[in-house]
Parts: sequence; structure tokens; C-alpha cells
Amino acid sequence: MREYDAIFIGAGQAGPFLAARMAAAGRRVVLIERKFLGGTCVNAGCMPTKALVASAKTAEVARRASEYGVRLDGKPTVDMVAVAARARKVTLDARNGLASWFDSLETMDVLYGHAKFVATKTVAVDGMRYTAPQIFINVGARPHIPDVPGLAEIPYLTSTSIIALEELPRHLVVLGGSYIGLEFAQMYRRFGADVTVIERGQHLASREDTDISDAIADILTGDGIQIRRGHKMTSVTRAGDEIVVQTDRGEVRGSHVLVAVGRQPNTDDLGLEFAGVRTDERGFIPVDDRLQTNVEGIWALGDCNGRGAFTHTSYNDFEIAAANLLDGDDRKVSDRILGYGLYIDPPLGRVGMTERQAREAGHRVKTSTRPMSRVGRAVEKGETQGLMKLVADADTDRVLGAAFLGVGGDEAVYGVLDAMNLDATTERLRWAVPIHPTVGELVPTLIGDMKPVD
Repeated sequence: MREYDAIFIGAGQAGPFLAARMAAAGRRVVLIERKFLGGTCVNAGCMPTKALVASAKTAEVARRASEYGVRLDGKPTVDMVAVAARARKVTLDARNGLASWFDSLETMDVLYGHAKFVATKTVAVDGMRYTAPQIFINVGARPHIPDVPGLAEIPYLTSTSIIALEELPRHLVVLGGSYIGLEFAQMYRRFGADVTVIERGQHLASREDTDISDAIADILTGDGIQIRRGHKMTSVTRAGDEIVVQTDRGEVRGSHVLVAVGRQPNTDDLGLEFAGVRTDERGFIPVDDRLQTNVEGIWALGDCNGRGAFTHTSYNDFEIAAANLLDGDDRKVSDRILGYGLYIDPPLGRVGMTERQAREAGHRVKTSTRPMSRVGRAVEKGETQGLMKLVADADTDRVLGAAFLGVGGDEAVYGVLDAMNLDATTERLRWAVPIHPTVGELVPTLIGDMKPVD
């Protein structure tokens, strides 16, 4: 039995940073990771996928070069081996950087292996036991594989395995029309594959308002992606060199299938029952407003707690835990205003409530929308797809949320995010003097056009 001040299970975007802070303060900590440092973001999420998105964007810009008065000799081609190698290098550089940092911390040990609870404050790794008064679970999530007849018998891809793909699919069939699936769908279409998206619901990215969802669909169909909405999968089979996805409304045949129907937490093999830590029906670990589980001295951080599914929310979990445990603060998860992005091209930047969510929460809302075709910066760049949308409370004038789908939308939305964190009214925000020419300069214009929604 080895004793520490704190044990961290999983090396995602929350636990390691808290472990490093504790180690820098002289506490003895151990970080246990079963596979790779950096978690989903570094190894199978943000970093490699956005590297791939950048390659796909470059291919599209090259194809459109003549629209900007630039002539290229011949048709641009995509070297998938080089594309995959670039994404792999981004991951390895980040992973190695973390390893070097952790090696420099004298009171922090890093172990590689599968940690399982054997008692409330004790975990075992490869037969050795470790105990500490504080334990932090940061094990992340993995792609969910639905129980569809025949799916387990075919060589399907997931958002993790497709990153390493060094060949161009002839026809990629994407199961799932939400954020991860849509990014890969557009990416591989721009690499040169035929792509079909199958979504069981009536809208893509169904969390969004209908006008935003419809605009996303328009962007993707404009790229030549086939979208099948309202299709429920019934089976998957092989037919020669093709994979056949059968739905209740017909079939789709392709060469490769990407399963992108959601994610599930990596909590099923941690021995949580031996620690008395509860999970919900989906496997997430419920936590209180300060990220503690039902067991005192055990916290759950990041994707596995169900309180956010993004790198930035995981990192914010670290910030909350560090502030409360090390700085004498009292920060809460419920104070967090959620923002996120959808990294198709053009991207979606989202913060706060949608119009639908605001109305369901009982707000009397006012909204404003503006097509990107009426945004000067978008016109100048020749990227006029999408729209900007702002939502506010008609009674208090407080900003409730925004959706900026268009060139620079993932950056421009920060003005609204900051305003919401400062509890600003639209009247105050309206009199900001933004930089021209930018996408964000249209926020005061949006405010000026706001109208109550009946």
C-alpha cells in the first residue's frame, strides 16, 4: 500500500492540472492513466480533429481559388497519408509536452495502468494498492455504439479510429447528425469522398433552434452531402465490398461507416461500487455544485460527471475544484454560462440559451437575426453562408444567448459570452464601439433590430 495526499484517475483536461497545482504546492500526488496523457481533447478530439478540419478547409480554399482571382495549375488533390500524419503530429507534440511538464514536478508520480477501486479511498493498479484522503475521477467518455443488428459484425469507424484513417473512403456513411458526425461528414466530403448522413430525428444538431439547424443543413447539402433525416436504423450488413445501412425508410450503401450517435462515460469498469460512488442510468457520476460525488473526499471531473461534454467545461471543473480546495474560494458549477462551437465550415459559435430553451424556461423573449450575406466582413471574404442570432429577455433586457453560424462565428460570439458573464443588458452592449470590419461588429446592429417574440 502506497499513501498519497491525492489520487487522480484519468489524465484528461481537469485532473492533471489540479494534480500539478497540488504538486507545485508540495503535496504528494499520483496521476493514473490507462492509455495516453491529455484525454480525449489531445488524443481523439479537439486537437487532431481540428487539424483535420484545417486540412479540409485548405482543400476547399484551393478548389475555390479562381473565385478570388487566383489561378492554380490543375485540380488540387488530397494526400490522406500526409493529412493523417499532420494530425498525428499535433497530438504527439501535445502529449509529449504534458509528459515533460509532469516529469518536472518532484512530488507528482505518473502511473500507466487501469485503476480500480477496491475500497472507499483505495485503488489498485496492476496488483499494487494506493490510498489517499482525496480522490479525483477524470476518466472521460468514449463513442457510444448503439445496439443495431449487424453493426458489431462490420468494421465500423468511430470518431477515435477515423482520425488515423490514411485512405479516402469512396462513400462514407455517417450514423448520427449531431456535432461530431457533422464535422467529419463535411471534412471527408471536402477530402473527396461521397458522404451520406443518417439522422433519426427531424433536425440536424437538434439542440439548436430550427432556423440554425436548417441553416446547418443548407451548408452541408451545398457541399454535396446527402442528408437523410427522420430515418431510424434497423440493421447493418455487408454486401460484397459495400456496407448496407437499412433504415425504416430505405437503405444507404457505402464503403465505410462512421458511428457518431453520442458518447458514454468510462465509468463501467472502475469498481465504483467498492467505493460507494453512485452513477446514474447512463453511467455518469452525479456531483454537487462543487463537483463532489455522494462520497465525501471523492470528486468527479470532466465528461464523466455529465455536467459538460467539452474541453473547456472540463478545464473549468479544474478551475472550480482548485479555487475551492486550494484558494479558499466558493465557486459553483451552476455559475457557469455554457458556450460551445460546431466546427463545420463556416463554424457555429453558441452561448447560453437558444430561443426555444429561453421560452421553455419561462422568459418572455426578444430576438434578432441577420443573414451573413448582410455582414460586410463575410461578403469581403466571400463566405456568406449562415446567420447571426441574438436572444434576450424582453422584460429585464438581459442577454440570454446567441448563435453565430458563419465565418468567424466561433470567435465573434465571445462578445456575447463576456457580456453574459458580466450580466450586461442589451442596452449597455448596444453602445459598444466594435472594430470594423469584423463579424462581431454586428452585435450592436442585432440589438437595434430586436423584436419581442409572441
